[in-house]
Amino acid sequence: MDNSNKTILVAGGAGFIGSHLCEFLLENAHKVICLDNFLTSEKDNIEKLKNHENFTLIEKDIIKLDVDKLPEFDFLFHLASPASPNAKSERSYMAFPIETLLVNSLGTHKLLEASKLRNAKFLYASTSEVYGDPTVSPQSEDYFGNVNPNGVRAVYDEAKRFGEAITSAYVRKFDLDGRIVRIFNTYGPNMRPDDGRVISNFIMQAIHNLPMTIYGEGKQTRSFCYITDMINGLKSAMFSDNTKGEVINLGNPDERSIKEIAQLIKKMTNSTSIIKNEDLPKDDPKERKPDITKAGDILGWNPKVPLEEGLIKTIEYFKSI
Repeated sequence: MDNSNKTILVAGGAGFIGSHLCEFLLENAHKVICLDNFLTSEKDNIEKLKNHENFTLIEKDIIKLDVDKLPEFDFLFHLASPASPNAKSERSYMAFPIETLLVNSLGTHKLLEASKLRNAKFLYASTSEVYGDPTVSPQSEDYFGNVNPNGVRAVYDEAKRFGEAITSAYVRKFDLDGRIVRIFNTYGPNMRPDDGRVISNFIMQAIHNLPMTIYGEGKQTRSFCYITDMINGLKSAMFSDNTKGEVINLGNPDERSIKEIAQLIKKMTNSTSIIKNEDLPKDDPKERKPDITKAGDILGWNPKVPLEEGLIKTIEYFKSI
């Protein structure tokens, strides 16, 4: 299939990952339709794209879409959803529990219908959170997860699991050319300073010499993937010819403890912040490390940017805003 000069719809295109994806696609001569309602995203993220001749913005909630009225497109990246788990953030999925459930269920159904009507390729951006608090590490795509369906994080975890289920159903029943990508922790420029995620929290606290908040003892682990690596993975998952019906982990398997991350950022920013421990949130995963064997085998993809290198660029970004 010739993937050049195509029209690509990016739902959630003004979000952190979505805005980088829109920019990448425009740089590669595609026409981009950005669909976003700015519930948790930033208009500033796409400000420099708005005057591009191949960029179109549709400000709309996808759960209220009339799929027949959408412009024609060849590919659809579904990245629309609140994503931050931090209960203290006003932009977290815990602040928008019903919206999070609906955008990944009803919203996903509408986008799948839109793709089916246009015979377009579809990518559903799922999450490592479908693995819950895992009992195995690293987490591979054949692991079914350990999720509390009634817990505080369930509005996101179970919503994404449903999104995966309905995407898979469309592939099986309608032969839709769809694939699912499970995104692990990603960081870089365009993250919101108030989104409540680990990297942005630590950097903002450190550069302002505020207490750096660690939940629990900080022994829980995470793996962080720099944004350019994630965009290359998403691109490969969509545009490769052998990904129909596949579920693929995308993330960096460089596993670090939360305490180690805090100490690293404190050192890199020359901060005088103290480390402050608070109670561990309910259902907080103890481990998070992707098995990316499948991404390597099918896509030829591996992350290239070391954590320290990515943090330098991310710290520079937060200092500049």
